[in-house]
Amino acid sequence: MNHADLPAIQYTIWPADLYGHRFRVKLHIANPDPNGQVLQMPAWIPGSYLIRDFSKQIELIEAYSVTGTRKKIALERIDNDHWLLPPLNGSVEILTTVYAFDSSVRAAYLDTERAFFNASSLCLAVKSQEYLPCSLAITPPELAFADHWTVQTTLRAVKTDDRGFGFYLAENYDDLLDHPIAMGDFQLVHWKSNGVAHRMAIQGCNHIVDAKRLAQDLQAICTSTIDLFEPKTKRAPFGEYVFLVNAVLNGYGGLEHRNSTALLCRRDQIPQENILFEESTYREFLGLCSHEYFHAWLVKRIQPKAFQPYDLAKRNHTRLLWVFEGFTSYYDDLQLLRSKRIDLKTYLKLVSDNWNGILRGPGRHKQSLADSSFDAWTKYYQADENTPNAVVSYYGKGALLALGLDLQIRAFTKNKQSLDDLMRLLWHKHGSEGIAEDGLDGLIFELLGEDFGKIWNEMKARYIFGVEDIPLQKWIGSNLICVKLKSQSALEKLKLQFGMRHTDANGWLKVTHVFDGGIAQAAGLASDDLLSSIDGQRVTSARWDRVLGSLSENSHARITFYRDDLEHERMVSLQSASIPVQYELLPKKDV
Repeated sequence: MNHADLPAIQYTIWPADLYGHRFRVKLHIANPDPNGQVLQMPAWIPGSYLIRDFSKQIELIEAYSVTGTRKKIALERIDNDHWLLPPLNGSVEILTTVYAFDSSVRAAYLDTERAFFNASSLCLAVKSQEYLPCSLAITPPELAFADHWTVQTTLRAVKTDDRGFGFYLAENYDDLLDHPIAMGDFQLVHWKSNGVAHRMAIQGCNHIVDAKRLAQDLQAICTSTIDLFEPKTKRAPFGEYVFLVNAVLNGYGGLEHRNSTALLCRRDQIPQENILFEESTYREFLGLCSHEYFHAWLVKRIQPKAFQPYDLAKRNHTRLLWVFEGFTSYYDDLQLLRSKRIDLKTYLKLVSDNWNGILRGPGRHKQSLADSSFDAWTKYYQADENTPNAVVSYYGKGALLALGLDLQIRAFTKNKQSLDDLMRLLWHKHGSEGIAEDGLDGLIFELLGEDFGKIWNEMKARYIFGVEDIPLQKWIGSNLICVKLKSQSALEKLKLQFGMRHTDANGWLKVTHVFDGGIAQAAGLASDDLLSSIDGQRVTSARWDRVLGSLSENSHARITFYRDDLEHERMVSLQSASIPVQYELLPKKDV
């Protein structure tokens, strides 16, 4: 294809240096602003609320006039993310070299085994022309060992070879950013959910994956989710969907897109032929798939108005992440239960674990769900040693709020309606337009009336804008589920009282987090301290349980630790901390 057949904005990407991890990117602009065209590299990627400054990976940037005689032109740096072309008439090309060695799902990666990128990490935006269609040409690596590489993406192919290299089209710059691209060797898993083609493209597994098991489980999950939002039409909002999976030794995470998701997981979480794996680790992977797939509706189509349009030069604040991430976190495991991938006992264990984890965090009494959402950019995504004492997760507590709202709706309507009905109303009312910060209020009033509105307003005041614990123990009234205080051994209680997280550091037990009000804090322990002994007994990660188990209740203990290579010793009472309440949810038939 020649330039005349393509949009006015054209990108070409070469995996140019596999050994040095560098992409080469060409941006062709047919009609730059004659008064001086501004270019911008995004500072963050939608779905991951942290300023990442992708421009820092640009090693070289040059501009050329390509109308008539090709000649290099000046390119002024405005700030970290913006450049300015001089006033001119005619087409220009911008050439960049971008370093790419971020193995997360958020950026770009290139080595001799695979390539992956989000366009937000490689492609400059042409300011004031972002609404225009654009093309993307992907060229194959010029190395013999990469001759078998293929391309996996949901970007619309226009003219590609049998390996997927060639030309693609995007509706606009935002659309371009919403289709991650992976290259290399893949194991493919195919299935259809309600007639829509789905596939999973997996990299990083040396053994043959159990494609039959994966297809069966994912088909059930995806079908259940489509049916949730469209129980009558059973219609998905996309024509195809792709899970791009990078399996590694250690790693976990996902990033949602309109027709696809990029996933990072451990190899042992994927079922592979002739390889032993634990069902619980596989369940985690299915939960991740369920979570990101649910986002195709809630986040990618139903959005806060604050995200419309995304401003990729600065933070975009909303107080609604407890809805968009919290409700998704509620439904990800619920969809595993509904699709019969897990049983009720397993599901209740997952809910209990999340509930108890929230109850162990001192930060839940300092930060509201609304503030947690608003401050995600600076607190949740920039966690430090004090995070458990200052922050509550809008994922975890948001999921509990969703469960609580579901229980309240079911009780109010005598099980004639549920949170599912609210989600469908949200979808039909806001599937193509943003929802205001208080937009959920009107939907709840419309669905359930003013009497329930009083219940909702109290929930908001106490559990969303307030910092009270969500009283699930009072709201669970099912004939199928029993809630009770969790029985704990003396060792488990002492661990909770100790209030400390740790890791192993060359044989030492290294403190990572100290909770407010715990024994560890009373002893003066802090992050990065090396705990050496308790009552003269050497402490290591391997011996932690044994040493704690040897201590007498209602006594004192002598704690020795090192800070900055200086030894410290403290006496502390083992009664100096309260025990966070913990709950257990069980099917009544098992009680």
